[in-house]
This record gives sequence, C-alpha cells and structure tokens, in this order.
Amino acid sequence: MKYSYNPPGAIKKIFSSFQWESKVDKILLTFDDGPIPETTPFILGILSRHNIKAAFFCVGENVHRHPGLYRDMINEGHLVCNHTFNHKPLTRLSRTEASAQVEKFNNFIKSDFGGDVLYFRPPHGRFNLSTPSLMKEMNLKNVMWSLLTYDFRNDLNVVKFAVNNYLEENSIIVLHDSLRSKDIIDESIDYIVEESSRKGFQIGVPAECLK
Repeated sequence: MKYSYNPPGAIKKIFSSFQWESKVDKILLTFDDGPIPETTPFILGILSRHNIKAAFFCVGENVHRHPGLYRDMINEGHLVCNHTFNHKPLTRLSRTEASAQVEKFNNFIKSDFGGDVLYFRPPHGRFNLSTPSLMKEMNLKNVMWSLLTYDFRNDLNVVKFAVNNYLEENSIIVLHDSLRSKDIIDESIDYIVEESSRKGFQIGVPAECLK
C-alpha cells in the first residue's frame, strides 16, 4: 500500500534525474492542475493565513484563461511550474507531441509574463523512458512526489490516512487546485500543517526544497 502514496525506491533509482523528495529536511506543498477561479483564490488565502509558499504546477490553457490568477500566485511569492499546456498525459503522446506540450507552456509564460520556468511535473504523474531526455532537452527538472494525498477523491479521511501514515520531514506533497478537491482543500491544508507541527516537521519554500 505504501507505494500508492510514495513511489518505490527502484523507480526512484531508475529515474534518478527526477526529484522525489525535498532537498532539505522541510516539507514542500505542491498543487497540480490550476489555476481556476473556483479554487485558486481560496487556496492562496489559506496559504497566506499559514504563511506558506508553495509550488503550483499549472496547466497552460488555464493560465491563458485566467492570467490574473497567475499574477496572484507570483505576487504572493509562490512558484509556478510546467504541467504541460493542455494536460495531456505524456504516455499517450509521441515524442514530438510531448515536446510541443512542454515547450508551448514555457514559451507562453516567457512571452506573456516574462518568466522562466525551471520545473515540470507530468499530468497524472505519468512518464516513460524518454521523459528524462525530454527534460534535459528542455532544461527542466522533473519534480515528482513522496506523498500523494489522493485529495482528488474529495474525502478528507483519505487525506488524513495518507498524512498520518506517510508524512516525512522531507516530503514533497501533492494536492490539487481543481474542482475535484474543492470541498476538502481547506481542511486538507490545515491538517497537513497541524500534523507537520505535531511531528516537529517544518514546511519549507520552493527555493530551498527544489534544487
């Protein structure tokens, strides 16, 4: 069951160029799939209340639809990362198509906002043997995770189980900036903060956790 929440060491060893844990003994919160107006402002408010800086793995078309939310993330000190332009799983794309999805996001952010993107996470966490070379070609670091919360099931008890059993001092935690987790995202973040404090763990910032 553990490997449903934290990928096995053999996979981490094979794909050693990917980042699986925080580089320091601090927890990093990450959010996939946004930004969208139904959840992003709410999440930003919760993070601000806890004084947490997070990494948002955004979908390019969502940024295109809601540029103000992208600016809010940046202005509040969060890190925006590449989650492809259209959220298409890399495993269903040719090498050329996958490259185009990643590059389109980077070019869009650069041209419309003047920012450089350093980090990537594949949609649904799906990658293949060509992903490391694609990352090298794009000059990106592929950031995976060491704690998948399953918040997209919209059940707080599922999140609590994941955190209670698999939270570590250097966890990279995946949450979702989407309608699928909207009803529990506030309590999920609160619970992670509470449990981190109870266990004596610190929550870090992207700049120190991702290298």
